[in-house]
Amino acid sequence: MEKASDFLDKKNIIAVVGASANPEKWGFKIFNELKSRGFSVFPVNPKHSKIGNYACYADLSSLAKKPDVVITVVPPKVTEIIVRECKKLQIDRIWMQPGSESEVAIAFCEKNSIKIVANTCFILDNLNK
Repeated sequence: MEKASDFLDKKNIIAVVGASANPEKWGFKIFNELKSRGFSVFPVNPKHSKIGNYACYADLSSLAKKPDVVITVVPPKVTEIIVRECKKLQIDRIWMQPGSESEVAIAFCEKNSIKIVANTCFILDNLNK
């Protein structure tokens, strides 16, 4: 596992996979918090075309810029698909929100030299310090 601080650099372009238009969901809270703190962040969710005033992308390959960090806020089986997409796109840092991680996804990342943070909430454990 990596240090969270390596993922929190404001120079990083961040994609939130599982971003949501529902203010009650963590995918919305994380995206919104990152935006409000000045991060360059893109929402990714095939169910939405927009989140607030921002275009939402169907998948990582649709983004205008390749992200440095991907945050997953999706079920573990979806994270397993996302980590393979990250490898294909040469994205080497993934933050798996609590509940989105799986042993399969973690093992895949370790085998493919993808840096990960798991079992840590991006907002509660890091941004609120």
